[in-house]
Amino acid sequence: MINLIESTKDYWRKLDELEAAYKRGDVSVEEVDVRVAQLMDELGHERRVTLRYIRQSVLRLWQEQRETLLGFAFLAILTYAWFIYN
Repeated sequence: MINLIESTKDYWRKLDELEAAYKRGDVSVEEVDVRVAQLMDELGHERRVTLRYIRQSVLRLWQEQRETLLGFAFLAILTYAWFIYN
C-alpha cells in the first residue's frame, strides 16, 4: 500500500534538514535550489503513484460492484427526493 502521508512527512523533514543546513552555512543557495527540485520531483512521483493506485482501485470496484453501486445511488436519490418533497 502506498503511503502518501508518510512520503509527505518525509518531504517536510528533509526540507527542514536542508533549511537547517543552509542556516548553518553548510550548503549554498544553488545547492538548496537543486535539492528542493529533487525533493519536489520525489514527492510528485509518490503523488502520481498514489493517484494511479486510487484510480485503479475505483475502476476495479466499479467493474466488480457496478450493480450494487448503482442501486445505492438510486436509493440515495429517491431518499433525497422524498426528503425534499416532504
